Amino acid sequence: MGSRLLPLTLALGALAADGLGLHGLASYAVLLAVVAAAAAAFVGVGRLLAGQGTPLHACTTTLALGFLVTGSVVRASAPVGGRVPTLALSTLVLASVLYVLPLVPWVLEPLLSARPRLARMRPAAGR
Repeated sequence: MGSRLLPLTLALGALAADGLGLHGLASYAVLLAVVAAAAAAFVGVGRLLAGQGTPLHACTTTLALGFLVTGSVVRASAPVGGRVPTLALSTLVLASVLYVLPLVPWVLEPLLSARPRLARMRPAAGR
């Protein structure tokens, strides 16, 4: 249970539930996302300490956990029957962005490797 996909899915599910007006379901999804995010953060930091992970993964999972906990606290302290605080929704969006952030270099890798390498090219011999 150290996958980054589970807390991301739960955070996006909570956003969708809030959008549909199912705020009770969204609260439970955020609580489950906090547990899944804690597991992902422990795995990310543990892999970094073991020399297998990257600092980017460890930092993003830990920051996302902090955002999810903050959003959960803000959501729990909101008045019952009122609207969802903006900070609670913003923390869900920020946590989702942090979970997706390590994919950016992987997506951009084909574009960066396809650049012409003019600096490495040498003129042909005899010309």
